[in-house]
Order: sequence, then C-alpha cells, then structure tokens
Amino acid sequence: MRFKHIAHARALALSASALTLCLGAQAHAQEAAQEQAAEETGGISEIVVTAQKVAENVQDVPIAITALTAERLENAGTTSLEGLTQLVPSVTFRKGTTSANSAIVMRGVGTITFSVAAEPSVSTVVDGVVLSRSGQAFMDLVDAERLEVLRGPQGTLFGKNASAGLVNIVSKGGTDTLQAEGRAEWYEGDEYRLRASVSGPLADGLTARVTGFYGSYDGNITNIYGGKNEKINGYEHYGARGIIDYDNGGSKFRLIADYFKANDDCCADVTTVSRGTALDKELGLPGGVAQGLEQRYVNHNLVTQTKDRQWSLTASGDFDVFESHTLSVVAGYRNWKNEEIREGDFLPRALVGTDQLHDNGEVRTEQLSLEVRLASDQTKPFFYQVGAFAWGSNNQQDFTRSDVKCATSTLPVDPLTGAQPCNLNDTVNTIFPTATSFSDVKSRNYAVFGQATYRFSDLISLTGGLRYTWDDLSFTHTRAPGVNATDGLPATGAGINDNPAGGKISAGGNGTNTSRGSSNNGNLSGRAVLQITPSDDVMLYGSYTRGYKGPAFNVFFNHTAPTNAVPIDEETSDAFEIGLKSQFLDNRVQFNAAAFTVTYNGFQANNFVLLNGAVVSNLTNAGSVRSKGFEADLLTVPVDGLTLRASAAYADAKVLKFNPNPSTNAPDARNGTRLPLAPKFTWTLGGSYERDLGGFKVYLDSDFRHVGKQFSDLGESGPIAAYGIWNAGLGFSDAEDLYRLTFHVRNITDKSYALLNVSSGQRLQIPRDADRYFGVSLRAKIR
Repeated sequence: MRFKHIAHARALALSASALTLCLGAQAHAQEAAQEQAAEETGGISEIVVTAQKVAENVQDVPIAITALTAERLENAGTTSLEGLTQLVPSVTFRKGTTSANSAIVMRGVGTITFSVAAEPSVSTVVDGVVLSRSGQAFMDLVDAERLEVLRGPQGTLFGKNASAGLVNIVSKGGTDTLQAEGRAEWYEGDEYRLRASVSGPLADGLTARVTGFYGSYDGNITNIYGGKNEKINGYEHYGARGIIDYDNGGSKFRLIADYFKANDDCCADVTTVSRGTALDKELGLPGGVAQGLEQRYVNHNLVTQTKDRQWSLTASGDFDVFESHTLSVVAGYRNWKNEEIREGDFLPRALVGTDQLHDNGEVRTEQLSLEVRLASDQTKPFFYQVGAFAWGSNNQQDFTRSDVKCATSTLPVDPLTGAQPCNLNDTVNTIFPTATSFSDVKSRNYAVFGQATYRFSDLISLTGGLRYTWDDLSFTHTRAPGVNATDGLPATGAGINDNPAGGKISAGGNGTNTSRGSSNNGNLSGRAVLQITPSDDVMLYGSYTRGYKGPAFNVFFNHTAPTNAVPIDEETSDAFEIGLKSQFLDNRVQFNAAAFTVTYNGFQANNFVLLNGAVVSNLTNAGSVRSKGFEADLLTVPVDGLTLRASAAYADAKVLKFNPNPSTNAPDARNGTRLPLAPKFTWTLGGSYERDLGGFKVYLDSDFRHVGKQFSDLGESGPIAAYGIWNAGLGFSDAEDLYRLTFHVRNITDKSYALLNVSSGQRLQIPRDADRYFGVSLRAKIR
C-alpha cells in the first residue's frame, strides 16, 4: 500500500510522543475515584452516564443501556465503532465498500442506503452533537471516556434519527494535574498504531488535553493483478484532537477541535463462488477456483479505496441559573468529505459480453447544530428539563460511472482463460459508456422537547416526555443520459441507462437532465416510563416510546424522475419495554435485563432492482416490520481482581407487511422474512483477571462472541452462517501500572467468516479478524 501522507503522520505522532516523554502527571480524578470506590466495596465500580442528558448512575436509568469505559475499550482493543459488535450483542454492523455506505444495526433494525438524502436509524452523538450521516461515525475513537449504547427509540431527548437506538460518545477532558500517556501497538500484517496525549492545568479553573494518533495496516487481501501481489483492504489513519475545559464552580465550559484523515484501500469484494469457467480463470485465483470463506485473493485492475477527511468544532457549557437550575448549551460544526473509488465488475479487464464498471464518487457534508436545555434540580421529587434544537446539513455528491463494453473484439480469445478481451484501442467495436451526476441536498430540522419526572415516593416514579419535530428536506439532482466517452454519442452499459435525471417524458418525467424534490413534515413523539425501586439495589421499569425518523429521497446516480422526486415518508415506531436493573451480594453481582417489542410503520429500507445489467438499490417505505426479544447482562466480581461478564440478546426482527417496490410494482421480500443483518441470537462470554505478584502485576482479559445466522439483504438473500470469535490478551505492568506490556491474540480458533454476502455468495466482505493474528502493545504513563 502506498500512502501519500506518511511523513506528515509520523511527524505528528512523534511530536506527540516527545511531549509525552517530557511531561508527568497524576491519575485521572474520575478514574481514581471509581477505582477507590471499587476497592473500598470490593465490588463493581459505578459508571455515570448522560443517557438522559443529565449525569446519572447507569443503574438508575430506565433505559436498556450498555456503558463501556475507556479501560474496557482499551482491554478489548476497540479502536472504532465497528468494534462495538464484539462487546454489545444487540449491535451488528453493515460493512460497505466505503464508510459512507456503512451502518450500525441495533436489535435487527438499521438504515442501509446509498442516498445522500436519507439518515440513519441508529444515531451517533459525539460530545452532544448529533452526526447527520452514519459514515461520519466510523472514525477512530480518540480519548473516549466512555461509550453509551442506548437500545430502542431515543427520539424524545436525542432527535429524529434515533428511531432504533443511539451511540453516545463522551470524550476525556482536561485534568487538574499534569499528566501524559503514550501507546504503541504492533500486529501481524504490518499493522502499527501510535497514540499520545498530554493534559493538565493552564490557569485557575482552566485545563486542557491534546492528543495525536497514527495507524496503518497493509491489509488482509492480496490483489494479484499484474503479478504484483499487493496487499489491500488496509488503512492509514491519523489526526489530532484538542480540548479546553473551564470550571469556576457555577459555570462549566468546554471547547473541542479535532481533525481526522483516512486513506483506506478498503473494502474489496472477494469472489468466493464460481462465476463460470472463463471468468474463474480470468480471476487467476490460486488453483483456478474460488475457495469460499477461505478466499483471500482478488484480481482487480482498480483497487477499491475510501478517503475520509473530517474536522469539527464543538462548544458546550453548563451554567447554574435560577438558584436550582442548570442551563446547558451545545453548539457544533462538522465538515466531512468522503471519496469512494470502487471496482464494480471485480475482474482484471473488460471482456466480450462482460462490461467493466468503475465508480468514483465524492460526498461533502457540512452540518451546524445548536441545542439549549434547562434542567431543574434532579434531587427534588419533581424535576424536569426542557429544550430547543436547531440543525442544518448540506450534502453534495459528485459521482462518475465509467464502463468499457464490447460485443465483439479484434483481439483473439485468450488461450489461458478462454475469454476474449475487449480491445481498448478499437473504438469502433469497443465503447466507453459514462455518465456523471451531481446531487445537492439540504436538510433542516427544528425541535422543542421536554421531559419531567415525579417521584410519588421512594418506591414509584413516573416520567413523561414529548418532542415536536419539524423537517425541511429538498434536493436537486443533475445527470444526463449515458454517452460514449470517445465521441459523446448516446451509449449505455452496466449500471448506465439512457434516462435523464428528470426522467423520460413517456414514463412521466420532464425529459430534462435535472430533477428536484422537496418535503416538509411535522411530528409529535414521546415516551412514558413507570419506574419502581423496591430497594437501593433493585429497579424495575416499564416504558412506551413513540419514535420518529424524518422523510427521505432517493438521491443517487442511478435514480431518475418521477420516482426519485416522490418523498419517502416518515418512519414511525411504537416501542414497549420492561426492564430490571439490580445489584446484590455486596455489589459483587450486577444483573440487568430487558424485554421489548418495537413495531415500525413506513419502514425505510432498500429494495434492489436490475438496471442495465447491474443491481442498484432503491430506498422505499417498505411497509411495517417488528423487532421483539430480550437482552440480559451479567457482571460479577466473585473475588477481588476477577471480573466475569456474560451478555445475551435475542431479537426476532421480521417483515410484517411488505409494500410493492414502486419501480417494479412487485415486492422482493415476503411477509414474515427476517430483516437483514439481524441474527436472532447473539451472546458473549468474557472475563478479566488482575493480580499483584509483588513488584509487578499481571492482567488477563478474554472474550468470546457468538453470532447466529443472518442475511445480508431483504428477502432473506445473502445468507451469512453463524460464527464465533474468541479474543484474549495477557499483560504485565509495574506495581503502579505506569508501564504496561500486553500481548494480544485475535480469533484464537482461526474461524473464518463474512460480514456481508453479496449476489448470493458471489462476493463476500472478509474482515481483518476472519483470520487469527497476534500483536503486542506498550502503554506508558509518566507522573
């Protein structure tokens, strides 16, 4: 893999490392307090979360929530949101060829679409700022103090694009004493990661934190094109983050600035079943045959790549007002650019009867948001919070599809493969269909919301909340019919049609190269919760939540009027949930459980249609679906130093009634079929052990995750077999844990699996940890 910015990135990482070596520090105050509390009780540390926009013990929050601390993320080797699937059974992940097309799925529900005028069902919130596109969330986790995974609709307090769940990321801030930390990691396959941070006081009440990071990996797939045997599906990531905190007792203020850059040659679709004798030989695969899940080779003349650049500014403050109230303000700006370079025919060249298809697209997103909340004293029998929210997002996409096509060729049949290649120099028999599109989408969202709780007694409390949301969405999409790149004459090819964006007049379009659409929508959503607390260690709750996801449009290269100008209506959900949160045996055992049923009406889902020989996606109000099931989490500390974990999730996520596809007037998913990426049963088992051996400490951490059978797409197509992954780490540190050396092994049993199955097994997405690999990390703190 060739990286353009390696010198810059290494300089960044080395500069941060130098700062680490020059500075000393004390332990982080909150971490130290939690560790001390656990030592004093000999039990489980309390985790404070902001799942309801105020600070609460996670065990007191009447929501199905998993809170992951920085230490837990570090021990598990979780560096991005993709790693949540190893830690939270209810979460699955849809891996696209680019981060813009990837998505989080929770309880079997998520939004999978290529459209730039649609939003996710699982929202991501970073330091109080809601991200507009799911692809923005798949950056490296830098200085995360904790991750809060909230399951089920969370629209009352967090907004419209949280109809299936939410991931809330909270960053570490400045510290009252000077401290520094550095981390270096190496894994098999030439994977390197460097990270360093410095934090401390700047003035009275003013603290800061600065972090730099760099990581690279060659990849787990070999591209044999041209005999180069080049490793692909790797990455290069680097960036920096700075935080300033001010606290004078009555007022708190935080300013965050960050920059993230990614150059990934990921993710190539691997051919894993036969495409016919000639094409199999064209692929030049070892042994001349596809090897199913064991396939680690491709033969592509274009390497699929993703390039991300993101920077943001966040300002937030909490101010004591009216003697017993807190006024909170969060303002955020995010700028994201994503470039996709995609191999679409998955072959080394164009052949007679088999077109070459290459894509290049760039998405540019700007968003600006402001939220203001007023919260009363949470210790009173009656407490509340009210707020207002304004959010705007501008999304633009340039996209080019380029084909090579020939029905006959002046070149001879290749005797090695039996296929006849197109002659690229013969512009009579070989044509080069191409088309370019430009999409411009503007989204505006305004809301007012409130939630109040009344404690009738120490035993019973009732919470109610409402949110009124107003959406404005508009788009302009420009694309001319396909032409031959050599002479400009009309031409079609794989995935390139002869329709203008405005659609043919004969089909109800306007015949122009531009289509437009707009939609606005208002919605009232909310929740009601009955909470019963029979003792300090047991809490029961029952809730009803009305969720909402705003309208959308099909705005992508493939789509034409009049169908793309028809708004995809709002998606609403009705969720019922009962739950238990408990601690017992002197806080050495914690058991939480929840049972739920959620029905989605107007569910926004992808259909797939055939366009000039290429399968393209079509977002639509698919109908109604339902997800029902249960979740359970067990955490226990039977003896000091030993922590055992077990989690399970069962989600029966199915289509109740499927609407016909408006492009074909026929459904492609039967009623009763399971939703994509929705395994029925997933469970994890794990544990951590720490022991002082006199002068040094030893650490052992291990987790096993089992994922049941699932499907890649609607209609139960693209089956993915069940699999289980076992990871472990063994670490050693000095007595004060200033220096820790850890040895890692991922996928101990060497179990191969796929994240995505495309075209009935013809292509698979094979992730990094589908093979066993080893690594080592060194973390140093200087106090």
